[in-house]
Amino acid sequence: MKHVLCLSLALFLAGPAAAAETIRYVALVDGGKKAGEQVVRKDDDGTTHVDFIFKDNGRGPELKEEYKLAADGTYSQYKVTGTSTFGAKVDETFSRTGDNTEWKSTSDQGKQQVSGTALYSTLGGTPEGFSVAMSALAKRSDGKLPLIPSGTLTVRKVADAEVNHGSEKRAVQLVAMTGVGLTPTFAWATTGDNPRLFAFIYPGFLQLIEEGWESNAMALETRQKQAEGEVLLGMEQRLAHPLTGTTLIRNARVFDSEKATLGAASDVLIGDGKIVSISNGGGEKTKADNVIDADGKVLLPGLFDMHAHFGPWDGGLHLAAGITTIRDMGNDNATLQQLMAQLSEGKLLGPSVVPAGFIEGESKMSARNGFVIKNLDEAKKAVDWYAEHGYPQVKIYNSFPKDILRETAAYAHQRGLRVSGHIPAFMRAQDAVDQGYDEIQHINQLMLNFFVTPETDTRTLERFYLVAKKTAGLDFDSKPVQDFIALLAKKQIVVDPTLATFEFIHQREGELSPIVADVADHLPPDIQRSRRVGEMNIPDDATESLYKKSFDKLVQFVGLMYKAGVPIVAGTDEISGFTLQRELELYVKAGITPAQVLQIATWNGAKYTRTTEDRGSVAVGKRADLILVDGDPTVNIADIRKVALVIKQGKAYYPSEIDEALGIKPFATPVQVRPAAR
Repeated sequence: MKHVLCLSLALFLAGPAAAAETIRYVALVDGGKKAGEQVVRKDDDGTTHVDFIFKDNGRGPELKEEYKLAADGTYSQYKVTGTSTFGAKVDETFSRTGDNTEWKSTSDQGKQQVSGTALYSTLGGTPEGFSVAMSALAKRSDGKLPLIPSGTLTVRKVADAEVNHGSEKRAVQLVAMTGVGLTPTFAWATTGDNPRLFAFIYPGFLQLIEEGWESNAMALETRQKQAEGEVLLGMEQRLAHPLTGTTLIRNARVFDSEKATLGAASDVLIGDGKIVSISNGGGEKTKADNVIDADGKVLLPGLFDMHAHFGPWDGGLHLAAGITTIRDMGNDNATLQQLMAQLSEGKLLGPSVVPAGFIEGESKMSARNGFVIKNLDEAKKAVDWYAEHGYPQVKIYNSFPKDILRETAAYAHQRGLRVSGHIPAFMRAQDAVDQGYDEIQHINQLMLNFFVTPETDTRTLERFYLVAKKTAGLDFDSKPVQDFIALLAKKQIVVDPTLATFEFIHQREGELSPIVADVADHLPPDIQRSRRVGEMNIPDDATESLYKKSFDKLVQFVGLMYKAGVPIVAGTDEISGFTLQRELELYVKAGITPAQVLQIATWNGAKYTRTTEDRGSVAVGKRADLILVDGDPTVNIADIRKVALVIKQGKAYYPSEIDEALGIKPFATPVQVRPAAR
């Protein structure tokens, strides 16, 4: 979840309310626990000040804004300072004099001539920027607001609600804003000629709402889910192409995920969402209602992303990348259950979800997903709930009480669940393995095994900075390292490295995130700009060099584990779709062959989600969750970006259509489903 605020708030805009008095907002998580606040104060001279702080899971931004507005409601002067979620310095300014604008941040700077109204789109701003955007848009007769440096912001109302504070009542409206990011951003606004932010809600995670009105937050979240669901249903209906009758995929080279080999051209017949038959290429004798001419393209089972935190707007990015199943590694339980129901009912665009049950311990630094427990009895009740709801595994988190880990893991195994997670604070990875872990999430959680002391609190940012500083100097040939790898291999401890997401440890301000660097020309300009923002505090070249060496050794470590027989699964924990593609490239860099990497992303995904009976390989009787790739990713793993067709549970999706709907330049010409000739 580390990029939730980055992508949904700071990526957006910044600025405060139009009212002259001080307005306070509280940030709530886990159904009402305070995790931050925003204070908006306007001086008599027209200067507005915003203080924003949000802390969840031992991290979060701390920002101070100051700005003035022009007559059209856009910024004339703007400044924000502070620190980002992971401690990087935030220092951004903007000014406009006449038609001349100028801006500077820690990651970019520029000048631009602007005629008429245009709003500067900030990189490091607070949620209160919604107020500035809403107010400026309200002054526009066409409902469109040009942005600086590029883009156009639009807004439309999607729902109304009435909120109460004692005897006071207020009408509020849910608006959807598009033009920044890949999907709409939703916020609750006041009504009238000069609307401002009333609440920003990220369902299942965050409720930022005006102080005093907190009792309305859950009702607003429920209404927002309903409104978003209506919009998302329209996307599914528009972008899904139901396959009626039988469909013949002709002349496709089928990837054997169990053996990690690519076969000769074959014909694959599918019907009722399942694979009916596989035969030698030719297909003239096979009768079908629809035909897909693969023309020698590679046919793979749908990919798995084994470390997602699914949100309703993630589905398109997953499917466009060929991901037909994800493992959700921690979510609000009620929200995830609702999303899974919508997916199964065909009301939501997205992959199938295999859930992992999140269990955290109570502390000041707790993440507030799933169940937050205090003792063994509560931990067992959490395990029981997950077992009764069909979860195949649980995920232990940072503040979990270490003295009940062994008994909790044993109880989870007794209930038939796998046990995975972060390493609880004041423990080493080896301790967690000894006490019953089946799997470990994140490469940093593994490497901390060699760096922590009994006093190291890994719930803080130390879990990132220790790894960045010390991995470069770690001797992989040393006995402790070799013994640890041997232990993982002997016990068949699965590792979910999420290497790509950890490239942020060496990304400096102004450098494009490696996740999107190779595909930046396919992305909207605002995404390219936002992805140049660094997250770690990297003050100089020497620090960058050290952190880069550490990351390169993290990649090397994954290769060493794989060659030693440690099971690897491909997960992300970052921007959907693109991150898995980058993750697979890094595995090749680690010395794993492209074909073996594809096996990790397919067969291993099914094996460790316990879904091999119907997924993970192209075999008769299994789900027809399939992707066609224009190229040969068994030779060049970068070809995995060229997904030309996705089939999932009886529906065809053209990635090019999904990409275009999200403002992305397509990566491959679609392979069309056509009625069979009669």
